[in-house]
Amino acid sequence: MDSSNAEILRPKAMHWPLVVLRGLTLAIGSFILVSLYLLFHYVEVLLPRLHATSLIASLWGRLGLLVTGIKLEIVGKHMKHGGAIVANHATWIDIFTFHAASHISFVSKSEVRKWPVIGFMARVTGTLFIERRRGMAKHHHTALLERLDRGDQLLFFPEGTSNDGRQILEFKSTLFSVFHAPELIDHVWVQPATATYFPSNGRPVDFYSWFGDIGFGEHILAMLAYSRGGRVRVTLHDPVKASDYTTRKDLARYCDKVVRECFAQDLGVEVSEVSL
Repeated sequence: MDSSNAEILRPKAMHWPLVVLRGLTLAIGSFILVSLYLLFHYVEVLLPRLHATSLIASLWGRLGLLVTGIKLEIVGKHMKHGGAIVANHATWIDIFTFHAASHISFVSKSEVRKWPVIGFMARVTGTLFIERRRGMAKHHHTALLERLDRGDQLLFFPEGTSNDGRQILEFKSTLFSVFHAPELIDHVWVQPATATYFPSNGRPVDFYSWFGDIGFGEHILAMLAYSRGGRVRVTLHDPVKASDYTTRKDLARYCDKVVRECFAQDLGVEVSEVSL
């Protein structure tokens, strides 16, 4: 997360019935969907074209947005090619948002494994976890190649961390290198995507953002208690072929530019320039 300080709303006594109701709805709904996911996972071994597991993961995303009181708006179409979506990252709610908006598997930091409910669902739905240790780089690269080579569509957050929702951090080009691997460069596509959150009237722009010193648990409680009437717009931009860009930095710079410009337009702010 961003290292800047942040304040968090804490539930009051009158909010706890709603917190409990929403929490139970998410937990019970997740349990039912996990059971269905595991069932169809084995069915798809025999019927790979069924695609039921991706549908269930999408339903889980929509359940999460329902529980947090957020309406989803999708602009553009999910690419049909194998490859990856690269998107900006402001909050753990992005997990619900992108599962609801597209059929993907996440590439996520290893810490997500330990998150309550969400961590379990992430493991079940095929998230590829990345450990921030230099010695693991080769292992991660191999795992990414295997997933992309078999046609999976992965979602990356190139910023590497969440932020205050008022900006987009520089897209790190490191993970883009996998798209230029000799085995993949000629048939991998990359689709930039922009997620913009619009809190209900009276809430600050960073209401949904998880950053600074805010603990994961306290942010969940705040969302369950106070989040209602907001919306998120996911813009799925035109996909591009990795082979159309000479280097990973060129590809990262292009995706950064597209996502940043859309985000600035959504919020009505000026585009900030970065150099990779």
